[in-house]
Amino acid sequence: MCRLFLSYKEQGVWLQGRTERHLGIWKKEQSQDGKGEAKGDSGDGVDPEEVVAVLHESISLPLEIPPKEEVENIIWSSHKSLATVVPGKEGHPATIMVINPHYQGRVSFLDPSYSLHISNLSWEDSGLYQAQVNLRTSQTSTMQQYNLHVYRRLSEPQITVNFEISGEGACNMSLVCSVEKAGMDVTYSWLSSGDSAYTSHEGPVLSTSWRPEDNALSYTCRASNPVSNVSSHPIPAGSFCADPNYASEKPSTAFCLLAKGLLVLLLLVILATVLWVIRAQKRREMPRMKKLMRNRMKLRKKAKPASSPA
Repeated sequence: MCRLFLSYKEQGVWLQGRTERHLGIWKKEQSQDGKGEAKGDSGDGVDPEEVVAVLHESISLPLEIPPKEEVENIIWSSHKSLATVVPGKEGHPATIMVINPHYQGRVSFLDPSYSLHISNLSWEDSGLYQAQVNLRTSQTSTMQQYNLHVYRRLSEPQITVNFEISGEGACNMSLVCSVEKAGMDVTYSWLSSGDSAYTSHEGPVLSTSWRPEDNALSYTCRASNPVSNVSSHPIPAGSFCADPNYASEKPSTAFCLLAKGLLVLLLLVILATVLWVIRAQKRREMPRMKKLMRNRMKLRKKAKPASSPA
């Protein structure tokens, strides 16, 4: 909380749809020696307004200005001074000075209340923000505080399935739901559906069992955080229970391996047959090639004596 080194005196506050929990006020009063003395409530002990935003997106912190009041300046701060806004006279723009380099090029102040708008949010933008509005008309100042939480939008949940066939014929399954780069404040829940009946379960891990005579259930994982809510594709229960006794089940793992082995063996047999045929053809052609070569050699020898020098 930001603390003002002032003597405090409780004053009334403007509500305008916001409770005085989010507003503080202090007022300059004249003491007997004629010097100004600031009195009022700095906002210490006041719960800030909770605000959630999305990583790499934008957020506006709404600022409320009391009606019929002329603003002298507005001081925004977060951990340390962020910016000072001095409204311009009629027809002139406001004077804005961004003090914190972390916010350079990413903040703007929306008319007419000069609410703080932050773009391209990062994790470092999370935390407490405070706006001190100094009013010229009534010589008072109000404090408004915000607690900003930045979250990432969640990607589609991934499900890991572990299963075991028990001696009693039941398929015991463990489904684990996870989200990549989930961050903080993520909650998981499961929704199971079958024959128009729906049941739910909380938590990232779901343990269940399934038998061939049971209804064909499917399970969906839902992951949520304050800015997003995503669901996985439905997972049918029986698809992972690879037991040949399951009538509605896919072929077992052993059968699939056997089929793959037979397919590879068949390909090898075909390849060996093709190579044998090619080699046999070459063997049959060899005698003909040798006879042709001999005939060519004889013709060359006969042609040599017939030739004479010019």
